[in-house]
Amino acid sequence: MLKTNNQEHFAFKNLGISPAILSILKKMGLETPTPIQSKSIPVAISGQDLFGVAQTGTGKTFAFGIPTIQRLKEKGGRALVMLPTRELANQVEENLKKLGQGLGLRTISIIGGEAFNKQLFGLRRSPHIIVATPGRLLDHVKRRTIKLDDISVLILDEADMMFDMGFAPQIEEIIKLTPKSRQTLLFSATMPAAIIKLAEKYLKSPLQIQVAPTGTTAELIDQEIYLIKSEDKLNTLEKILNDYKNLVLIFVRTRHGVSNLTEKLNLRGHQVSEIHSNLSFNQRKTSLANFKNGIKRILVATDVAARGLDINDIQLVVNYDLPDNSDDYVHRIGRTARAGKGGKAISFSLPHQRRDIQKIERLIKKNLPIIKIGFNRGEMEKNVYINSPKKSQASRQNKNQNRKFINTRRGGRSSQKSKNRNNSSRFKR
Repeated sequence: MLKTNNQEHFAFKNLGISPAILSILKKMGLETPTPIQSKSIPVAISGQDLFGVAQTGTGKTFAFGIPTIQRLKEKGGRALVMLPTRELANQVEENLKKLGQGLGLRTISIIGGEAFNKQLFGLRRSPHIIVATPGRLLDHVKRRTIKLDDISVLILDEADMMFDMGFAPQIEEIIKLTPKSRQTLLFSATMPAAIIKLAEKYLKSPLQIQVAPTGTTAELIDQEIYLIKSEDKLNTLEKILNDYKNLVLIFVRTRHGVSNLTEKLNLRGHQVSEIHSNLSFNQRKTSLANFKNGIKRILVATDVAARGLDINDIQLVVNYDLPDNSDDYVHRIGRTARAGKGGKAISFSLPHQRRDIQKIERLIKKNLPIIKIGFNRGEMEKNVYINSPKKSQASRQNKNQNRKFINTRRGGRSSQKSKNRNNSSRFKR
């Protein structure tokens, strides 16, 4: 895959966008593209396949939406946008509708949790842009209520998340139903081997665009770790909630944990919504709307909200539970400090979670400040790790001396064993 140079464009008007779309962008108050937009739009307008790597919240929707809409207006055909979750599909469809309806383009979202009849009515209007989740789209294909033989632009957004959720077979099945002559735009927050293989298999000489390395966090996020005992988490969280008066997003590891914490916070007088996969789509949609509109100031969620939550006014993200996957830390805290605003991220870590913190720090390439909550001095010395410990010179010297002593006592056998192991491993290769 080819890679772009570092040339930047600082206005939409310099990217080859048609005057009609520029006029719509101006009415929307958009004049300066984000890095992923400035690099992707000219490439996609030219018709070339593209593999874009960028975190959520970097403006990817318009990075593929603007050139797709322009190509549909100029060359006809239809576009298919694939996404992993209903929430993401809904948000993308809403944004593309704002951009395309002024040009006479119709959009539709094809997602689970909605009645087939409603979607059939929308499909009869021959939408130009279909935004879909894989499972429901294939349901329509099998019922012969939709055909994909006229798709001229295929967009796979949040591709790594779709693979993580087990959609790889469905994605390949859908790709094979589209014309080989299509343009394909693939966007992913990370570059696992499976995504690279997919790009190599189905994209034609794609240009690779990477605006931020994996693990990059927004510069305007102030990050802290609270080292805390489990029994102190709820009271500490309430103190934090009293200090921050705007929108707060709280991540909890499990669905049961979300419901439990939501109930406790509501009993303490807070206005709280919840979102997780046990809720129906309409319930999740209502929870997000109440949070976005400020009706409920606090949203408690599983990682279903870690990507694509398009809300610019989240002041604070709290990791009540650390994520199982360190990559999800970046996606979670990326819900704050959006649209050029600052934000805060506080993560609760139990004493035994030292390795989880270290994995996160290695990923984001920085040491995080740690604040110890509720430990007395004796407990800290016995149970609590110190972040990124720097061993004293005396400690290192003692360790080296002990090694020498052991080797001397063994008469050099340790060194010989090491040589034997190296020789053995060489032959095994």
